[in-house]
Amino acid sequence: MIVIKFHHLVAFGVALIVSFFATPIARRLAVNLGAVNVPNDSRRVHKKPMPLMGGLAIIAGFIIALIYSFSTKNFKVFTEYLIRPKTIGLFFGTLIILVLGGVDDVRPVRARIKLPLQILAAVIVVSTGTSITAISKPFQDGVAVHPSMMFVLEDIIAYIVSVVWIVGVTNAINLIDGLDGLAAGVSGIATLSLYIVAVIRGQDDIAILAACLVGAILGFLPYNFNPAKIFMGDTGSTTLGFILAILSIEGTMKSVTALALAIPILVLGLPIF
Repeated sequence: MIVIKFHHLVAFGVALIVSFFATPIARRLAVNLGAVNVPNDSRRVHKKPMPLMGGLAIIAGFIIALIYSFSTKNFKVFTEYLIRPKTIGLFFGTLIILVLGGVDDVRPVRARIKLPLQILAAVIVVSTGTSITAISKPFQDGVAVHPSMMFVLEDIIAYIVSVVWIVGVTNAINLIDGLDGLAAGVSGIATLSLYIVAVIRGQDDIAILAACLVGAILGFLPYNFNPAKIFMGDTGSTTLGFILAILSIEGTMKSVTALALAIPILVLGLPIF
């Protein structure tokens, strides 16, 4: 049975409200900065220039809801969490992806520059403690924690697999961002699935993170449905993919159960495919 806690609903609501009201601001900012997608080839669905950088509204909703939720839950633990190496790594890694996406929305950045910076962001995150340390063996009976059911990864292998996963999912979400509401909709469904898994497993902090992200995405979607008024751009799609990759590691792949590998791959199946 899935029990949705009140503070999860509050996190969701704060993120949704902030994102919804921040999206028009992001739209004006995109126009002023020249972050506009011009339909100059036949594969573009929209017929007129479309502002990008809608992802700024999603990230604003996510961060504000996150700070509010964790600070009101336990302020002392929250302040201690902020200075942990893992948190600092997550902050700087996400900041690199966000800034890179913003620059790319204003003036397209070549892949040979983007990819190394994405790898750098992933390396920072993995180096500070967010990594895949074991993968469950498929077709095992039960979900009991037992060494015989797990492929424990060597440090170097775990490091490489973690970086590849984060960079891969980051670009997977970016690559499906081509139709009105598609990337945001798929990301929202994936995040909601991760939220349900976190609630079932009693991972309250992960559930709050997922609730904040779902709310922020849904606050943006009314402006992104056909006919779209704004696109999330690389600012949103790459940052969203980056956060989703990390969330899937923290919430599912690090759990030593028989579903450790299956859940994130199923949840993120469409963009991975």
